[in-house]
Amino acid sequence: TLAYQVKLDAFTRVKKAIDDMIAQLLKEKDAEIKHKDFCTDEFNTNQLQTEKKEREKQDLIAKIEDLEMTIKALTEAIDTLKSEIAEMQVQLKRAGEDREKQNKEFQMTVADQRETQKLLQAALGVLQDFYGKREAAPALVQRQEPVGPPPPAGFETYKNNAASGGITSMIQQIISDAKAMEAEAIRSEEDAQKAYEDFVKETNASIEAKSKDIVNKSQEKAKAEGDLVEATQAKESAMMELEQLSNYNAELHQSCDFVLKNFELRQTARDEEVEALRQAKAILSGAKFEEFLQG
Repeated sequence: TLAYQVKLDAFTRVKKAIDDMIAQLLKEKDAEIKHKDFCTDEFNTNQLQTEKKEREKQDLIAKIEDLEMTIKALTEAIDTLKSEIAEMQVQLKRAGEDREKQNKEFQMTVADQRETQKLLQAALGVLQDFYGKREAAPALVQRQEPVGPPPPAGFETYKNNAASGGITSMIQQIISDAKAMEAEAIRSEEDAQKAYEDFVKETNASIEAKSKDIVNKSQEKAKAEGDLVEATQAKESAMMELEQLSNYNAELHQSCDFVLKNFELRQTARDEEVEALRQAKAILSGAKFEEFLQG
C-alpha cells in the first residue's frame, strides 16, 4: 500500500544514514589508528636519530678538545725547538770567538817562546865560543907573563871564571823549558781545535735534527688544525640537526599528544557508538519491525 511504501522509504533512509555513520566512524577509527602508528614510529625514529646525533656531537666535542690539546702541545714543542736552536747558534758564535781568541794567545805564546829560544841560543853561542876557545888553549894563557911590574899584594893570577859552566847550563835549561812550553802550547792548541771542531760538528748535527723535527711537527700541527676546522664544522652541523630534530619533536607532540593520550578512550567510545548503531539497524531490519511496517 501507499502507507507501507511511505514507511518503508522513510526507514530505508534511516538505515542508510546509520550505514553512512558507521562507515564514517570506521573510517575515522582507521585514520586514527594510522595516525597513532605514525606518531609512535616518528617518535621512536626521532628519539633514535636524536640519540645518535647527540653521541656524534659528544664525540666531536671530545675530538675537538683532543685536537686543541695536540695543537697547543705541538706549538709549545716547536717554540722550544726554535729557542734551543737559537741558543745553539749563540753558543756556536761564542765558541768561534773563544777559539779565535785562544788561537791568538797560542800564536803569541809560540812566538814568545821561539824568540826567547833564539835570544838564549845567541847568548849561549857567544859564551860557548868564548869559553871554548879559552879552554882549548890553556897552555898559551899560562905561558903569557904579565906585562910591566909585578902585581901588588892581594892580586891573583887571572884565570877563567869557575861559574861560567853554571851560567851556560842555566841558559840551556831555560832553552829546554821554552821548547817544552812551545810543545805544550802546540798540543793544547791541537786539543782545543779538535774539541772546537767536534763541538761545531755535534751542534750543527743537533740543529739539523731539531730543524727536521720542527718541519715534522709543523706538518702535524697543520694537519691537526685542518682536522680541527672539519671537526668544528661537523659539530656545528650536528647541533643544527639536533635543533631540527628537537623542533620536529615539538611538532610531533602538538600533533600526537592528544591522540596518544586519548587513543584507547576514543577507540572504545567509537566502537561503542558503532555497536549501538548496528544494534539500531538490526532492530529496524528485524521481523518485529517488518510487522510494524505492515500494521
